[in-house]
Amino acid sequence: MQNTYDNISWLSLFPELSDLDLHAKDLLAKYVRIVEAPIGTIGYREGTPCGAYVMRLAGKSRVYKMSTGGREILLYRVAAGETCVITTTCLLGNSDYPASTIVEEPIRDALIPAAAFHQLMIDSATFRKFVMTNYGALISDLIVLLDEVAFHSLDARLAKVLLDVKSPQITRTHQQIADELGTAREVVSRQLKRLEQKGAVSLGRGQLEIIERSTLEKLANS
Repeated sequence: MQNTYDNISWLSLFPELSDLDLHAKDLLAKYVRIVEAPIGTIGYREGTPCGAYVMRLAGKSRVYKMSTGGREILLYRVAAGETCVITTTCLLGNSDYPASTIVEEPIRDALIPAAAFHQLMIDSATFRKFVMTNYGALISDLIVLLDEVAFHSLDARLAKVLLDVKSPQITRTHQQIADELGTAREVVSRQLKRLEQKGAVSLGRGQLEIIERSTLEKLANS
């Protein structure tokens, strides 16, 4: 029996599933696939069908929406120990992906095929609670993003993005920051230049350094 469950040892990364019954574990042991992908891999594209529930074991990817003009806005990131809200939405609603994702750090995922996912949702109260709890938390994060985009100024959102990086040294281009904010590179460059003139940051090629966090904190909370 131990050998049967060797391929679901990854469940230890999700303590909420520690009480899964034997039937649920049997389904996972039988159907789950472990996949890996390097940086730059496209996990899924907008408009493509969803075939599996994703449980992230290692690494990180970003989920983003692309406008018809080619402008990108970050929706959220999926890191180790997390699931993907858009994947959950597509599986529950039998719909195609409304956004795309790309790997930022090498990932390792446990993929539960759609048929097994739906069976687990019916048969296992523990699994069902795990899925819906994570789904609710991620929806709340998306509502926060909507609030920021709709009601917060760009300089406040930029300050928050910079503060989210714990290190004072940020290795990120103006274009990458613009993609995260869903705006043009030129706009971000102007905002960063203003921050540099205020003494809040120091700009370099492909990187910047936070000099005065307090200035950014005031902007982020404005």
